[in-house]
Amino acid sequence: MSLLSIRQAPPWTLLATEPLRAAWEYAAHWTHGRPAQQAGAESHPVVIFPGLASNGLAVGPLRRHCSAIGHPALDWGRGFNTGPSGEVGVWLDELAAHTAALLESTPGRASLIGWSLGGFYAREVAKRIPHRVRQVITIGTPFNGDPSHTNVEWLFKLVNRSTALTDTQLTLELRTPPPVPCTAVYSRGDGIVDWDGCRHVADVPGRRNIEVTGSHLGMGWNPAVLQVIRHQLAEHNDPDRPASQRRMRGLLTA
Repeated sequence: MSLLSIRQAPPWTLLATEPLRAAWEYAAHWTHGRPAQQAGAESHPVVIFPGLASNGLAVGPLRRHCSAIGHPALDWGRGFNTGPSGEVGVWLDELAAHTAALLESTPGRASLIGWSLGGFYAREVAKRIPHRVRQVITIGTPFNGDPSHTNVEWLFKLVNRSTALTDTQLTLELRTPPPVPCTAVYSRGDGIVDWDGCRHVADVPGRRNIEVTGSHLGMGWNPAVLQVIRHQLAEHNDPDRPASQRRMRGLLTA
């Protein structure tokens, strides 16, 4: 029996508590105060892709966090995320071209951060314009799962009226990592997607799995996630450090 065959969507008990836990994490985020700019860290642009059925407002705390620590943060520029439309490959090509245009006025390579479905966008854009991307950070993105391992397949169909993301061949293509360093942030308390599908299958150079405690809906402002983002934006040029040297206080590298 394959690993994918025994995965399943998170239990409804976790799903039911998602809004409450996300609200608590939002309150905790504000108690931490404004983060200080990182001393000695190389400033570079960041592009942030929102999750399904959300927009730039939902990732506002994440965007403000990146800007506060010295990395100009750009919204993905496409408003409300209803998922890909039409032929998915063509849609992703257009998204990559749009992202490249956003970065035209910024020097160097950018970090791409994607929350949930937005993480798929970040990975696929990085495959198409790797020369403009230094790393990808996914937050609660089930790139090693499939839609049946989530509690939101119905929502995707509702907002997009498409079954494109359930295509088996496409699912396999989405599991292929981009040719840049990738960090996968996940939580075993995720009530929306299967946490195990949000990880790389192995911890190898350039592929990091970092576990945090929290909900799925609150990941964009969860203090632990923001700490991961801060660390990874500062350490982007050293993806091959041994895992034993990559452990951060309060976080678990798996």
